Amino acid sequence: MQTLLRSFLLAGSILSLTALAGGATVGAAAPDFTLKDLDGKQVKLSDYKGKVVVLEWFNPGCPYVKAAHTKGSLKDTAQRQTKNGVVWLAINSGAPGKQGAGVDTNREGKKTFGLDHPVLLDESGQAGRAYGATNTPHMFVIDKNGTLVYAGAIDNSPDGEGASPTGGKLINYVDAALEDVAAGRPVKTSNTKAYGCSVKYGN
Repeated sequence: MQTLLRSFLLAGSILSLTALAGGATVGAAAPDFTLKDLDGKQVKLSDYKGKVVVLEWFNPGCPYVKAAHTKGSLKDTAQRQTKNGVVWLAINSGAPGKQGAGVDTNREGKKTFGLDHPVLLDESGQAGRAYGATNTPHMFVIDKNGTLVYAGAIDNSPDGEGASPTGGKLINYVDAALEDVAAGRPVKTSNTKAYGCSVKYGN
């Protein structure tokens, strides 16, 4: 099992830009979107121009999301980073009737996981497909210039719990990317393979 996990993450660490085929490209402008939060308020990515933004593809019913938010690397990352001025937006691209979809389900998930940041609903899947989001969680980091600088997994432990990191040392790729961005240097690891549940797109 450990060998399979190691191979999985190593493959993800050397993915080229084609990893986001059909979606956004690391090093290019992040696709803009307008989505509604759980209170029906419209949120537009371009409104945050000049700020560093993290997008987290979210599904409160996904076991990997539950593990990451209760035991793993997503447990406190958003809270820490938003205190540093980072904008954090969770996006649920689940279609109506799919696992984890709907306002009430996401409100309950937000409460359960203690999330302070917005959860945006993308029931058409348009934003998710624009980014090439394949999993929950799937993470994207956008710099102050609106450039996508990281896309992939939250960390190198595909159990979601942070208990089986490749190489024995847990690496939070989003923390690392944000550290590079804050220091004004290129993101060292800009592309990894996301793990977790499939995004529950509609047909």
